[in-house]
Amino acid sequence: MATRKLTFYRASILNPQDDNTCEYWMDGVLVTIQSGSQHKVLEILPYRTACEKYVEDFAHANLVEFPGGVIVPGFFDMHFHWVQDDVRLMPKDSLLQWLDKYTFPTEAKYANKTYAKQKAKKFFARLSAAGTLGGACYSSVHDHALDYAFEYAKGDVLIGNVLMTMQSPASLLQESKVAIKSAMRGMKKYRHRYVLTPRFAIATDPITMQVTAKEANKRKIFKQTHLSETPSEIEFVMELYKQYPAFKKVKSYTEIYHKVGMLGSRSLMGHAIHLKNSELGLLKRTRTALVHCPTSNAPLRDKGLGSGLFDFKKIERYGIRWALGSDIGGGPFLSMLDVMRSFVQQNKRKGRRGASYIKALYRSTLAGAEILDVADRTGNLDHGKEVNFVVLKAPTKKFEKAEVLLEKLIDQTKNRAHYDKQVVATYLQGQRLK
Repeated sequence: MATRKLTFYRASILNPQDDNTCEYWMDGVLVTIQSGSQHKVLEILPYRTACEKYVEDFAHANLVEFPGGVIVPGFFDMHFHWVQDDVRLMPKDSLLQWLDKYTFPTEAKYANKTYAKQKAKKFFARLSAAGTLGGACYSSVHDHALDYAFEYAKGDVLIGNVLMTMQSPASLLQESKVAIKSAMRGMKKYRHRYVLTPRFAIATDPITMQVTAKEANKRKIFKQTHLSETPSEIEFVMELYKQYPAFKKVKSYTEIYHKVGMLGSRSLMGHAIHLKNSELGLLKRTRTALVHCPTSNAPLRDKGLGSGLFDFKKIERYGIRWALGSDIGGGPFLSMLDVMRSFVQQNKRKGRRGASYIKALYRSTLAGAEILDVADRTGNLDHGKEVNFVVLKAPTKKFEKAEVLLEKLIDQTKNRAHYDKQVVATYLQGQRLK
């Protein structure tokens, strides 16, 4: 018979429910239960209530206290490139120039197996230490780099190797049949942990996208790519696809992806800033999800690429699902706290209401889990879910409202590079990683 063991985690606790609702316990106890190897959330209670309800258990159970800590669910980063860690802070004059000058030469280094393995071990340790326990990740074109990423990644992180069959440097360029074979290998080996990843319509030819997307759809595997990040990118894509007879009448970037089978309920489109109403309608009809990367799209003075601001209000009017991502290395910092800060601040500067810290937390946790179809077991701290959470350093002062606590918690770090230091502990399935 499996033994049942209670563990109590005491701290301030935030449990996001949606864009406007975040349950908050100023002095709370996260009660978890272990049955065999499974660790699940039992409930969250005020500390005094927990003491009364579990008076006998407190004497025998494990009480873990985090004075001056705030417990939040593990973060979901829905769009990041682990192989771009070294170019996060490189000069960013424009997207396409940044790719050619810094990103592609850096990714080419991952052809070396020893280099790729060392980088994977270091990066994914930093990722979980920063509190990210789920999301969608881009690897390089190299199969072994993908294997190392899967070896070291922790949590609900989907990973895919980029497919690059045209308009790419020789060091990364693949023949279509090689790219297709690589994608098929990934789908067969890693199944639903794999995400089909044509880099974008500029770098992946339509036949390669069509063949691999058909197989991914058949296997119910997620797909991801980039969409409408900058006007110059869109212009390049539309001009490029005129050479293909089947695409001569296509009227938008989004329609190209639709034509090759890349849209759908298991599709993630990164950035999606510059979209026409017809494209939004198509994304809605296909139930395609979008990933907003505010730190990457931020102005150059904020270490972004200056691509523009995602209109989340318009996206929501169309009923399109979306979540937040860091876009490492277009985004300069790994922490989703930095992403949340950027989302709120950029929209405030624009005078756009509704970009609250509660919304940012939801879009960095449960919204990602919902899009990846794992919200039944993770994404927040509701009853029955896995014990996946992060403990953050709280401000010294106590606050009555969740929104105010989140604002003060995030604003207390003035150096954006130090957000990782805000994480006191990371728990995955009841096991402490940091």
